[in-house]
Amino acid sequence: MNKLLIYAPKSGNRLIYVLDWLFGEQLKIRYRLIHDIEFAHSENVLFSYGRVFTGAVSIPDAGLLWQNNIEPRDAERGEWENIPTLFATSNNEYELPFDLFSAIFFLLSRYEEYLPFTPDKHGRYRATDSILFREGLLERPIMDEWVAKLRLLLMQKYSLDLPIPSFSFQPTYDIDIAWSYKHKGFYRTLGATAKSLLSGRLTQASTRVAVLCAKEQDPYDSFEWLRQLHKKFSLHPVYFVLASMQTTAFDKNIHPQHSEMQQLIQAFAQDGAVGVHPSYYSDTKPPLLREEKAVLENITGKSVTLSRQHYIKLKMPDTYRKLSVTGIANDYSMGYGTHLGFRAGTGQSFYWFDLQAGNQMQLRIHPFCFMDTTAHFDCKLGPDEAFQKLECMTLRLKDAGSNLTTVFHNFSLGTDPQWQKWREAYAAFLEAIISV
Repeated sequence: MNKLLIYAPKSGNRLIYVLDWLFGEQLKIRYRLIHDIEFAHSENVLFSYGRVFTGAVSIPDAGLLWQNNIEPRDAERGEWENIPTLFATSNNEYELPFDLFSAIFFLLSRYEEYLPFTPDKHGRYRATDSILFREGLLERPIMDEWVAKLRLLLMQKYSLDLPIPSFSFQPTYDIDIAWSYKHKGFYRTLGATAKSLLSGRLTQASTRVAVLCAKEQDPYDSFEWLRQLHKKFSLHPVYFVLASMQTTAFDKNIHPQHSEMQQLIQAFAQDGAVGVHPSYYSDTKPPLLREEKAVLENITGKSVTLSRQHYIKLKMPDTYRKLSVTGIANDYSMGYGTHLGFRAGTGQSFYWFDLQAGNQMQLRIHPFCFMDTTAHFDCKLGPDEAFQKLECMTLRLKDAGSNLTTVFHNFSLGTDPQWQKWREAYAAFLEAIISV
């Protein structure tokens, strides 16, 4: 088969966006879209959108892909052979009991995030407002499950020879504070030490002194351990570095001009890739992003085209537009800072569709489903419970042949007492998913 024939009554940017991702990227098959009903009846049409064709995979049309506006939409819950669905239909004439194309578009475009909502204290869209949370599907890569089911259907019904995707893993790290005690400068160190003593935290003060006197390793310093771990498992990590030039209540990084910090960033570039972790206020002060990106490029000697928002401060479409004009080609912010799971319903990457402009853009979005601080601070999980959650999501991704992207911080994998056993749990997790 040269091209898979798909019938739809007309074309549009929303439909093409879905078809390119579903058939081109996920199923790895070329397609041809036709609109003439008589021609469709005379050809071997394998997919029909909005019309029932004998012998074809017929999909109901909920109308979402033909709209030019953005308005609240019902996305009724349904089921497709034990897999939960959205945009379900009660018309049993269709082979698929839901509008697969609209469901994919709704989730990938983050349609619901363009609608009015009440932001949290960081100005973010709340996970609890999302349809996947409300339907209890946030921790399932539900779109990947749909794709895997569709692939199987096409192979069984039409004997199509479609490639079976393999599971992949992308470790990423946010470097907010490289060291707990070292390289903070005289005044920050003096103030922190005095605060520890005055509040009675004598062990903390003692540890600080021991680290500064080179008698103990800094509790946030997990970098050589990570490098050896990546070497052992042949992993290529991405490090997102907070390179704020000013300390704020939310930006407490080591200054990027510090010689030790520069050496560390250069080591990151040798171990994997370096991306920018835009400072907290960069969303309202665009020059900050350009400055921080340029600083990292000067240190690494490489172009920086990867990013992840600090505090996951992601707002549609403003954040992605600002990143795009600054030269960012790949963003890794598609996840929630307060909940584990799949914000866009998939572990696979996709191009951003600017819903207001009505076009697919060149910014590539890479979702993550697990962040250590979310599990520890927001979900109140210990290492055993947290990695059980991660293992469950990983199994679903493996079954669907999708991608797992995790977010960890150097401090959670060091020796800080509040992160006890996380380092060991992470190493055991890598051993399990990579050796199988």
